[in-house]
Amino acid sequence: MGQPTTVQAEGPQDDPRTAGVRASGPVPIGTPTVRPAFDDEHPPSAELISDCVHCGFCLPTCPTYTLWGEEMDSPRGRIDLMKAGLEGAPLTDTMVQHFDACLGCMACVTACPSGVQYDKLIEATRVQVERHHTRSPGDRAMRAAIFALFPYKRRLRALRGPLRAYQASGLPKVVRSSGLLDRLAPKLAAMEGLAPVLEKREKLPSRVPAVGERRAVVGMLTGCVQGEFFPGVNAATARVLAAEGCEVVIPRAQGCCGALSVHNGRQEEAERFARATIDAFEAAGVQTVVVNAAGCGSSMKEYADVLADDPAYAERARTFAASVRDVSELLAELGTVAERHPLEVTVAYHDACHLGHAQGIRQQPRALLREVPGLQLREIPEAEICCGSAGIWNVLNPEPARELGDRKARNIASTGAELLVTANPGCLMQVSSSLQRQGTRIGLAHTIEVLDASIRGLPVSTLGPQ
Repeated sequence: MGQPTTVQAEGPQDDPRTAGVRASGPVPIGTPTVRPAFDDEHPPSAELISDCVHCGFCLPTCPTYTLWGEEMDSPRGRIDLMKAGLEGAPLTDTMVQHFDACLGCMACVTACPSGVQYDKLIEATRVQVERHHTRSPGDRAMRAAIFALFPYKRRLRALRGPLRAYQASGLPKVVRSSGLLDRLAPKLAAMEGLAPVLEKREKLPSRVPAVGERRAVVGMLTGCVQGEFFPGVNAATARVLAAEGCEVVIPRAQGCCGALSVHNGRQEEAERFARATIDAFEAAGVQTVVVNAAGCGSSMKEYADVLADDPAYAERARTFAASVRDVSELLAELGTVAERHPLEVTVAYHDACHLGHAQGIRQQPRALLREVPGLQLREIPEAEICCGSAGIWNVLNPEPARELGDRKARNIASTGAELLVTANPGCLMQVSSSLQRQGTRIGLAHTIEVLDASIRGLPVSTLGPQ
């Protein structure tokens, strides 16, 4: 997807897409009925929309506005479109294009001085879009394929064998250098380019005992993409938690948390995954649930909203959501006790959007990294701008995602760091692809892998190429 075709407008009243929808006067007999964009089942809140004063503080932090400079591809422009929808405007293809273009990075939420809850607005809007908008056959097929694969661990696991064989064959280099796949099927090419080199799969026990005095009992989410494409992150998470005095319970029954479904308006699917996740961890009898993937943690903390209308789960969802902690958040709350060994390395820390903006967790991972002797932390310019991953956004919108990824890669390279550290599998895949494309050789690791290496006294070389 390149820059959308839009008309610059001060608001929906000046936008030809919504012109005439609210015109007064009798409707001529035989005129087709125009269906409003939204129904009465949890549309975007008019009260929350009214909080936006159009000050523009969000504009410099919005990835799509940064790319295209279009008002309707900014948070306040999309809020104008939501308001138009509430007032009766139809859900046109162009309106949906602007909603779809939003990455959901929530940088605008951080930047907004008025406290506009754009996160709630865009998620409510996306549910309405999925309920009422008919997508093109190609778009429907692509989304169906994505949601038939990524939320299901067994299907991802079945993909590992063929993917490893493909990576070992040398074909990826041929495919990428030819550019043929980019021309014929850019979305498929995006998926191929993002696939990480697969690690050996580490099977975790259902319970990992605490090292020394037990300070807490926690449940651990293993995730879908995290578990199958980055199994070393889960193994490192269990080891670090155990080293810090946590008994770690890993429920076998757990599946997808529903993050991708929540962020893409697939309401019934999201509710189903949320219920199953709550059931799995309640059965495990844990009071705290630890997550090492930013997007998953963000969605699980929203379960009270996801299941608000379910009388059997609403209260359970509120209790569960309050129990969820990002692993860096929990470690900071507990205070570290395990000895850290030196790692002589310069690190650039990348704030995953759903950790920094959506969950407000920024200082905890930085504080944990600074506890490692010899480690030097460097900040990345334009840290608030998304890398372009955003769940499945980089697959559905390969061209602008590549622009954002390349921009992030240049900013990372400018730090001169030897190692990039972040806390989300999507970010690791997106940034790795962009760094590779521009020829920057730098190690990549999850925050918890750095802590694990320090606690175990491993060399820096175990964290990736330096």
